[in-house]
Amino acid sequence: MSDIREQWRALVARALTELLAAAVPGSPGVESEGVSLETPPDPAMGDVGFPMFPFAKALRMGPPAIAKEIARMVSAYPEAAALGEAKNVGPYVNAFLAKGNVAAQTLSRILSLGESYGREGTLSGKRIMVEFSSPNTNKPLHLGHLRNDALGESVSRILAFCGAEVHKVNIVNNRGVHICKSMLAYRKFFAGQTPESRGVKSDRFVGDCYVRFNEYSKESPETAEAETQEMLRAWEAGDPGTLELWRTMNAWAERGIRQTYERTGIGFDRIYYESDTYLKGREEILEGLERGVFFREEDGSVWVDLAPIGLDKKVLLRKDGTALYMTQDIGTAIHRHGDWPFEQLIYVVGSEQQYHFKVLFYVLKLLGYEWARD
Repeated sequence: MSDIREQWRALVARALTELLAAAVPGSPGVESEGVSLETPPDPAMGDVGFPMFPFAKALRMGPPAIAKEIARMVSAYPEAAALGEAKNVGPYVNAFLAKGNVAAQTLSRILSLGESYGREGTLSGKRIMVEFSSPNTNKPLHLGHLRNDALGESVSRILAFCGAEVHKVNIVNNRGVHICKSMLAYRKFFAGQTPESRGVKSDRFVGDCYVRFNEYSKESPETAEAETQEMLRAWEAGDPGTLELWRTMNAWAERGIRQTYERTGIGFDRIYYESDTYLKGREEILEGLERGVFFREEDGSVWVDLAPIGLDKKVLLRKDGTALYMTQDIGTAIHRHGDWPFEQLIYVVGSEQQYHFKVLFYVLKLLGYEWARD
């Protein structure tokens, strides 16, 4: 349809040139690019519209009068009949496209160009990183993950089709309180069992542990919370037994998640792990604290003041020094830009994550990373 719209615009420009030449001898012609092309608000008014306001001064005519004359002139051109019909609608020249001819032209272009049809190359040479999926190793992928996988893979392919150099990445959230919850439940209620012994998919087994923890936390909320925090501290301190259990359960979760990716046709150029990037994030936060970018509360936790962006404040490190999601994402973003300097990074996430990423981009800018922008 874009071709026939441009043909209509060329006819309108031709008519305007002729009308100007008659009204103001010696005036320059009107190029197609000088004629605005719009889509009417109501299909009953036409398929494409050309406003005549810009030519009122030169022609010393009202836009409706110009539109009426241009529509008459365009309709008289022999080639116009094959393109459809032109009418003046107020100050606009509106064209009703000949749908059969539009379809024929489109099909002809598709057949002649094949897989190159629609490839404009508008993003040629641009480096774009796309992050999507971001599973947690305490449960299987859920519907939200599958939605973002479909969107992320589709967006990546469209960008590449338009000429961009695309780098698809995934961050596996494989550490933190939520992971410790499934680990704690395994120790308490599933010790010695495996996915094979229970006859379930490996990531589903880890998810069953996480569900069991939620039941336990309802039975003994204070105890469950304290034990989880203690396990997280043991993990960050490098306790051998805790790390061994973590590696085992992460391997189960990842094996099942990979099977889902294979079944759904999802792939990545690079997979990052929170356990590899969170330390970078903590290091950056502590350096920012020394420079006065952040502040420490009386309990020892580290926070950022978000008043400049219309928000309250956000914790970046817990009072015991352990990291949060935000800490990890700070480290991951910096790490990625160092690995593959991008011009644009697209996060495919649910709309409920808007607050998180607004804070993330702001913190990165506070730390001096000017490439971070929302």
